[in-house]
Amino acid sequence: MDSVAQRLHLPLPPTATDARAAHRNGFQGDDLLLSFVLPTPEVDAYLTQLKPERPLAPSKIPFAGESVPAAPFTHVGLPEPDSVPGIRKAQVCAPCANAIAQLHVAVAQLDAQTSRVYIKAVD
Repeated sequence: MDSVAQRLHLPLPPTATDARAAHRNGFQGDDLLLSFVLPTPEVDAYLTQLKPERPLAPSKIPFAGESVPAAPFTHVGLPEPDSVPGIRKAQVCAPCANAIAQLHVAVAQLDAQTSRVYIKAVD
């Protein structure tokens, strides 16, 4: 978990729960996956730190960088972001200053109090 967060240069917020991470070796690049649950009122502050290129918006388009019809988040026991109703997504950077080829974020509100943050990087 910590190694993925460190590679992404994204510390987990202290209030994050149910954190999950994976590093998947791929043919054209590696996927770095990080997901966690935050109290919904804290999500916007976290996203501001990421500095998305555009505001998060509803989307049915798969995460950019998907070279195969894979389901990377199922490997950490989560539904794919595009299968979650009301998902909002944005690209954070491409390329990133920290040698990551692409970094994307998605947020799904789970209930009135919590939201799940999905982060996918292509290395």
